[in-house]
Amino acid sequence: MAYTNNNYLNVNESYLFSTIAKKVSAFTAAHPDKKVIRMGIGDVTLPLSDAVCKAMHKAVDEMNVKETFRGYGPEQGYDFLREAISKYYMTNSSVVIDPSEVFVSDGAKSDLGNITDIFSNDNTILIPDPVYPVYVDSNVMLGRKIVYVDASEENDFLPMPPKDVKADIIYLCSPNNPTGAVYTKSHLKAWVEYALSNDAIILFDAAYEHFIGDKDLPRSIYEIDGAKKCAIEFCSFSKTAGFTGTRCGYTIVPEVLKRKTKDGREMSLRSMWTRRQTTKFNGVPYIIQRGAEAVFSEKGQAQIDAAINYYKENARIIADTLSKKNVYFIGGINSPYIWMKCPGCASSWDFFDMLLEKIYVVGTPGVGFGKNGEGFFRLTAFSTKENTTEAMERLSSIL
Repeated sequence: MAYTNNNYLNVNESYLFSTIAKKVSAFTAAHPDKKVIRMGIGDVTLPLSDAVCKAMHKAVDEMNVKETFRGYGPEQGYDFLREAISKYYMTNSSVVIDPSEVFVSDGAKSDLGNITDIFSNDNTILIPDPVYPVYVDSNVMLGRKIVYVDASEENDFLPMPPKDVKADIIYLCSPNNPTGAVYTKSHLKAWVEYALSNDAIILFDAAYEHFIGDKDLPRSIYEIDGAKKCAIEFCSFSKTAGFTGTRCGYTIVPEVLKRKTKDGREMSLRSMWTRRQTTKFNGVPYIIQRGAEAVFSEKGQAQIDAAINYYKENARIIADTLSKKNVYFIGGINSPYIWMKCPGCASSWDFFDMLLEKIYVVGTPGVGFGKNGEGFFRLTAFSTKENTTEAMERLSSIL
């Protein structure tokens, strides 16, 4: 008999955003005359930049010529993109990353879910709550022990290392999804020291690093001394360059990053991830990687900066509305997410239903990100400016 993985019994039958989509579909079917404004899922609305599209068109033309046609590419990514990413780190964070430490993928979500292939199931996983669901679900599916560190209003949703818990693998996200909170260098220094003292590994999700405008805030964990000895970093082109429909991201696994097997044999995590990817991943298409390379060109950077400023203006509109109504929130400055407290002590799902039914606005219930998200709600700045403005006018009318 082919037995199933019974750990799947311990995850919700439906992914958070699938549940939201079903609720919204049911409402729109029953009320086809209502204009529903979606500010829940973190999908972008602006198109790919001109620099990216031109690079992709050129790559498509190359695929139609025998001399420039590409077949199977390297699973780790083409050198031209790995080198561009390496230069980007030096320019923006003054961090030295060798191209061989860069692994191109089809998105940060995939790598965050797959990276634990190279770690033992016996490891204890430390995860902040509230949290991006993939961190939790991917480990529950493998039956790993998970412990949580509380993020709350009291600590500005920036939890620090626990004094009474020893963990082996730590998930951190900054700017945070869902809360929009951003760690300072001193915050991350404490986490790096915790990881080094426990011989642990930090899995650092930096998918929203390009939204950081404050030069004093770190955009990479590798800005912290010692981080290369304890951290793997994950980045994405989805929100920074609009690649949600084309799928591309990258993961940094430093050469110096090594850990031991249970019987004491030292292994290189970079070599292990290389082996994993060459076995289970066929690489990102050449055309997509040429588009990603163009993101780092002078024109590409200017164009994606303009797009990010557009979304940050949307975030400002949301933040101004909540401020005028004296609603507690964080995020929205160095992040595209606004994490607000549900007015009147409403539960997250009750507030979701109220917004959908009364003003036809969709957000994300905070409890969907963990127990500490109950009573909170996430709004995203990835809508159009017109829809964001209209949604906030509607929200103002009921607060």
